[in-house]
Amino acid sequence: MRITGKHTNLLLLLASFLLFSACSGTQSVALAQNQVAVKGDIVYTMAGEPITNGIVLVRDGRIERVGSQSSISVPDGYDVFEAPVVTPGIIDTRSVVGLAGIYNVPHDQDQLETSSPFQPELRAFDAYNAREDLVVWLRNLGITTVHTGHGPGALASGQTMIVKTFGNTVEEALVDSTTMVSFTLGPSVGSNFGGNPGTRSRSVALIRSEFLKAVDYMNRDNPPRDLRMEILVSILKGGVRAMVSAHRVSEIMAALRLQREFGFDLVIEGASEAYLVADELKEAGVHIILHPTMTRTRGETTNAAFTTAAVLAKHGIPFTFQSGFESYVPKTRVVHYEAAIAVANGLSFDHAMRALTIDAARFLGIDSRVGSLERGKDADIVLWEGDPFEYLSRVCTVFIHGEVASDQCR
Repeated sequence: MRITGKHTNLLLLLASFLLFSACSGTQSVALAQNQVAVKGDIVYTMAGEPITNGIVLVRDGRIERVGSQSSISVPDGYDVFEAPVVTPGIIDTRSVVGLAGIYNVPHDQDQLETSSPFQPELRAFDAYNAREDLVVWLRNLGITTVHTGHGPGALASGQTMIVKTFGNTVEEALVDSTTMVSFTLGPSVGSNFGGNPGTRSRSVALIRSEFLKAVDYMNRDNPPRDLRMEILVSILKGGVRAMVSAHRVSEIMAALRLQREFGFDLVIEGASEAYLVADELKEAGVHIILHPTMTRTRGETTNAAFTTAAVLAKHGIPFTFQSGFESYVPKTRVVHYEAAIAVANGLSFDHAMRALTIDAARFLGIDSRVGSLERGKDADIVLWEGDPFEYLSRVCTVFIHGEVASDQCR
């Protein structure tokens, strides 16, 4: 609603109230719940076996106690919430949400800067919009933490970060400001930058050249500040991971060669043909952020398969799921829907749930705060109508930091 000078003070007050309280607006209502008891017919703590008739006590934004309802009584003054299924907040380990907006128009698309194919110095938190409707949409569906930032499509598109899907500013949402740097190998780079680089060999050569410059920069005494070199040096020193988008075998193997040459910590995202080089990936010890399972199979993802997650699990290759991004509205997928397809194609329920919670948190280095329902952790909790991997099971309540972030079944 836009307020003009023609409106009365009463209308201004009414409009302000409506903007604050409307669940369908940019920010859904956040009701402070300092003392909360969450009861579930099944509580998946992800710190042990599921608890039948479980309860989670929350105080001042953190988890106070977790156990069975027979052993823990609800103290006086606690607000009680109940659901058939309770889980930790879901973690999406690769997205562009907050940089890419929901409407797919130029003014809300900051995930890919097309002035140059190599810009690792770009910082995601300089562009993140915490009030973006797409953030709200994910939060309402149980996604409480997102690893987001610059998308694939450039040799080096920029830096990523970790945020909670809550808050009015990036500072309020921020968990980690510089998590990885996004790189891309494959023909999509050339198509985004007028045919430059034109071939796979040229792409890899350009990345190698920049890392060689960074090695020289690192070994110099008191070099002048260079934002590009500083972030590449951080990768070389292990402070930040290199996340390489690579779908075909040729790109995956090129990424592994870059890792061996420069010794950085490599994460491969996408990896549509990972099942063809499972032994090599296992030996390299890299983590895979698996392509959205339901991605449309065309171009680089022609050989993507519903069964890839099960194959990676069989080989003991660590992986998590991603929503990725889309070229059409609403610009992102829902990560637990992607995991559900993997479960329907050979992945165990437990493995999928861990990949969305505690395994994702450990991979991102934030498991001291999120990923499981344990004493002292952030009270990020999702209440479900039923099986989280059943499409018809709605999310009915979402807590972030012990506050009600969403309270309608969706």
